[in-house]
Amino acid sequence: MKKNPPGQRGAQSGISTSTNTLSTKKKPPKAHRKTPEIPAEELFERLDRLYPEAGTALHYTTPFELLVAVVLSAQCTDARVNLVTPALFARFPSPAEMAKASPDDIEPFIRSCGLFRNKAKNLAALSREIAASFGGIVPQRRSELVKLPGVGVKTAGVVSMHLSGEPAFPVDTHVQRLAVRLGLSRESTPEKTEKILEKLFAPERWIRMHHLLIWHGRNTCSAIRPDCPNCGIRDLCPKIGVAPKSTAKGS
Repeated sequence: MKKNPPGQRGAQSGISTSTNTLSTKKKPPKAHRKTPEIPAEELFERLDRLYPEAGTALHYTTPFELLVAVVLSAQCTDARVNLVTPALFARFPSPAEMAKASPDDIEPFIRSCGLFRNKAKNLAALSREIAASFGGIVPQRRSELVKLPGVGVKTAGVVSMHLSGEPAFPVDTHVQRLAVRLGLSRESTPEKTEKILEKLFAPERWIRMHHLLIWHGRNTCSAIRPDCPNCGIRDLCPKIGVAPKSTAKGS
């Protein structure tokens, strides 16, 4: 049997040694696209000057009324909630009164709110839980509020920060949308965005910044047609996810 001369084995077998060497080289890692940095302190100060009146728009006089109003505000405007709550609170002024009610009793009062059937079930259930486990008194700590039926992390954060001043940065649809547009967060879930915002702002700023982002989202930075030309922080905003306005043909 005739042996291949040294150095010709790759050529006889049809395999290029140079090609084989190139195929083992690692491709350089792709550069990670960084989120545009925005000065958090300047953002806070600018929004604070724009909206000195920023705060909750929900009407309430007791901790129980606040809790009920925040539960109703999910998938519903605060203005709509404020229209239905006077009659609801007149009929069920306390957890003890609402604990005696069935969802069918509550539904007529909140029918114009979104998801009213599910909310009626939750309101009846959380009222019973408050009466049974908390002596009829609405708990003020976030860790306790989340144990109530129908009370999620966001709702518990909103209620606790108003009742006890507990530092919290609840993320609703407005806060989530603005956090992404402003380049503060690239996360798609409120829970992850909340953690990022808590790192960007000092705890004493959380409650105020929560309200400021909501007010800016309602007044200027809407979901579909943000009013960028009249935005008071347009020079700071990278407008992430905002489609540029198309110009008319022939203009």
